[in-house]
Amino acid sequence: MAATDATATLRIVVGEDDVLLRAGVARLLTEAGLDVVAQTGDADDLLCKALALRPDVAIVDVRMPPHREHDGLVAAVELRRRLPQTGVLILSQVYEPSLALDLIGDHPEGVGYLLKERVGDLDEFLDAIGRVAAGGSALDAEVVRRMLGRRAPNDPLHSLSPREHAVLAAMAEGKSNIGIAETLHVSAATVEKHVTAIFRKLDIGVASSEHRRVRAVLTYLRRAEQPR
Repeated sequence: MAATDATATLRIVVGEDDVLLRAGVARLLTEAGLDVVAQTGDADDLLCKALALRPDVAIVDVRMPPHREHDGLVAAVELRRRLPQTGVLILSQVYEPSLALDLIGDHPEGVGYLLKERVGDLDEFLDAIGRVAAGGSALDAEVVRRMLGRRAPNDPLHSLSPREHAVLAAMAEGKSNIGIAETLHVSAATVEKHVTAIFRKLDIGVASSEHRRVRAVLTYLRRAEQPR
């Protein structure tokens, strides 16, 4: 598959300690027309390469050497701090909503969190890279579902209809109204009505930008992730 207009000129650094997966990701991206400027299997080396090369997007595994704990996540957070213009797309093989929220912090712009199994869907993978590079968000749908699923009995999420719940999950993934409409096979006008209802029910002020909207949703998701 060829790169889309949103990804065709992007420069990518890949950080993954599994040699085969790293080579596979790099090959997929190169064949899709992206420019993989560096690869590494070490979190410290990843940070050094990214700071030197200033890629459009750094794709980072969570667990990497030197300690094989959350070294990749630590490097990604530091990279976001030092190069805020570089998008960061985390790849993880486990459902860890708390890790996603640690990475996102108070600024969801230019950050993504995907499960490694999504790499097999090249369209979805490239879409996430393009979205992050453009300053948007790309949260894995399964991680979002787990966030939304951890609700207290009195949680206002219970007031949402099934369709509003689906719209909120898509919003938290970083999708635009048009993207949500395409996913749910409804009109953009219908999505807008659901979005308005969601903000009203959750007592979140309607925002004028996609970034503020995602930030508002993630703020609510953090509440859902807090210990009960």
